[in-house]
Parts: sequence; structure tokens; C-alpha cells
Amino acid sequence: MERKHWMDNLRWVTVLLVLFYHVFYFYNNKGVFGGVGGFGEYPQYKQYQDVVMYILYPWFMPLLFILAGISARYALQKQSAIEWFKTRTRKLLVPGTIGLFVFHWMVGYFNTVVAARQGVFDGMPAIAKYFMMAVSGTGPLWFIQVLWLLCLVLLLVRAIDRKDKFWNFCGKANLVVIIMLGVLFWVGEQTLVKNPRPESLDGLLNLYKPLFYLVPFLLGYFVFSHDEVQEKLEKAWIPLMVSAIVVGIVLIVTTFGQDNTSPQYLGSPLNCLYGWLMCLAMMAWFKARFNRTGAFAGYMTQSSYGIYIVHYLVIASLGYMMKYYTSLAPWMMYVILFFAVMVLSPLIYEIIRRIPFVRWCVLGIKKKKS
Repeated sequence: MERKHWMDNLRWVTVLLVLFYHVFYFYNNKGVFGGVGGFGEYPQYKQYQDVVMYILYPWFMPLLFILAGISARYALQKQSAIEWFKTRTRKLLVPGTIGLFVFHWMVGYFNTVVAARQGVFDGMPAIAKYFMMAVSGTGPLWFIQVLWLLCLVLLLVRAIDRKDKFWNFCGKANLVVIIMLGVLFWVGEQTLVKNPRPESLDGLLNLYKPLFYLVPFLLGYFVFSHDEVQEKLEKAWIPLMVSAIVVGIVLIVTTFGQDNTSPQYLGSPLNCLYGWLMCLAMMAWFKARFNRTGAFAGYMTQSSYGIYIVHYLVIASLGYMMKYYTSLAPWMMYVILFFAVMVLSPLIYEIIRRIPFVRWCVLGIKKKKS
């Protein structure tokens, strides 16, 4: 099968958008969980730069799951299910568990520093603090933890569709049907707990959203892995992109100021429509215009996963230090943090991937053959 460079390019570009998003997320004042808060209380202080969250959050993670589903289909055409799942376990589950204790406990340190200031850890044994920091350092690793779980689910689904009857049926979808599949996107968002109960796992379920992300993942596997479907999207990339932009503008104008990660916001028909149209538009656009590669694109194709894995340490550490230990203007903090995460994340990745055993723990890279 010929390499689909448009998928590679869309994946690493989306990863860079995640890094860009986290710069603004870290300083948001819209009530979104995480980060260190903004530079004034909303609505007195509007903080219009938070619009980046409203633009990106509805679609960039669902899009990564769609691409993961497509890639799973292609990979399973080349290797056995057992071999594929072993590889997925090493690349996803190992960094998402063991990696917490080797590297991401440092992220957890900054995530728990407020609790430490309030005396929550007073009298707690050092080993207990370490375990709490490791777990608190999960951060963006929720993505690979959920993806591993969905890979396991996929093996069960494939056992039911052994002869690819459903997969072949999905390949017949026309553009209207593809757009209408957005209803499943909306249904997935309805699985969130609308009013999460304090001191329960409701908040964790809403954070991980496994039932919601199962939808784009399986759609990627069954629908968007077909060349015919990709070609139909490609031909319609302009109207899809225009439609997505128009819906996005309406969404942002009418909802700016709300917590854009709340179950009520995510489950709204307008948010779901925008998220789905953007997923389709981005795939169509990249299929039509970016199905090629080069030196930089090749490097990013190989490295974007590792960059994603390590990037939040830069955000959490530098973002926290600038907010509480400097008097820099807010715009300078954004600029410094943006350039730092774009430069230091690849550097950290390049260092870790050269360290035996650590690269396996943090990045899921197996021992190089001698």
C-alpha cells in the first residue's frame, strides 16, 4: 500500500496544534479544569486569547482518534492481530503507566504544588508523595491510555466482523451519509455525565470520555479507511471547510465565556456539528493539498508522537514559574511559553530516545538492534 502522506502530515500538524492549545489552556480564565488560571476574573477580564480553545477543542482530539482508527485498519492488513496489539501495548500502555513513574512524576509535581502549599502533603511519607505526583502527572497521557483501551475493543469488534462485511458496507457511504454520521458524534457526547457528582468517578469519566472517543475511532477504522471515502471528501474540501468555519464562528460568538469542556457545552448540537465538520474538512483539505512529504515532514512524522508524550512538562514547569515568580506581561508569557514548548519538546524527546531503557519506559521504543 502506498504511503498516505496526507495522514502523516495531518497527524503531526494536529499534534503541534495540541501544543499550541495547551499554551492558552494553561492560562485560561473560563473555568476549564487544569492550568493555573488566567490574569483576571471573567467576565470582568474577557481574555479574548482564550478563543483558541473554542476553535480547537471541539475537533482536534476526535480527529486524532479518527486517524488512529484508519491507521489501525492499515496496520492490521499487514500484521496479525496479536502482533499489532503487542506493538500497541508497548507504544501506548507502557508510556501511559510505567512512564508516569519514570518521567511524568515531574509534571505531577507542578500539578500538585498548590496542594502542597495548602499542607495537604504534610506528614505524608516521601514514597506516597511520589506516587501521588506520578498519578497526577498523567496529563495528556489520557489520550494514549484511552487509545490502548479502544484498540482492545477493536479486536473484539473485528472478531464479530471477521469477513469484513460491515467494513465493505461502510465503504459505500456517499458524502451525504458521511456528513450525517455526525449524529453519532452527537450521540457519543451524550454519554458524558451532565451533572458529575463530587467525590465520584464522574469527573474522571468526563475527562477520559472513552465511549465518545470510541465513535471517531471506529468510524476511522470502518469508514474513513476506504480510499473511495477519502476521495469523496477530497473533492468536497472547499465547501466542507467553508461550512465548518461558518458554523465555528456562530458557535464561538454565541458561547464565548462558557466552559467549553463542560458536558453541556460539548453535547450541544452546534458544538457537535462544528466538531464533526472540522474533522471532515481537515481530512479533506490535507488529502487534497498536502499529500506529499519532505525532510521536515518526514522528521515530524517519526517524532510527533514522542513530542506529544513529553511536551506538557515544558508547559507545566515554565508556565507555572512565569506566572508565580516573574512580573512578565501576559503576552510575553504566551510568547515565551509557545516558543519554549515548540523548541524544548523536540529536544527532550531527542535526549530521551537515546537513553536505553528510559526510552522504552517513556516513549515505548524497544531496544535498537545491534
